[in-house]
Amino acid sequence: MKDSKPLRRAVALHYDEEKQKAPKVVATGSGYVADNIIEEAKKSGVPIQEDRNLVELMRHLTLDEEIPEALYDTVAEIFSFIYRLDQKMKK
Repeated sequence: MKDSKPLRRAVALHYDEEKQKAPKVVATGSGYVADNIIEEAKKSGVPIQEDRNLVELMRHLTLDEEIPEALYDTVAEIFSFIYRLDQKMKK
């Protein structure tokens, strides 16, 4: 009997505005690997944003590859949301 639960996928990004033009992929995986990426992010206090469509677009990128220009606006919105959330949590 097949498990009806959809396969979990994850992509982790890193962005250093002083050194990079755009965020880069630092981890990507599905299933067990995706679960580990998510667990490590949680342990490290890295914010997690669930967006299946965005993950689907980015999961074919290679490690250390910058995100394509077509995704800049979407990723910028997510980073902005995370930044605002981080600022609220500090208060």
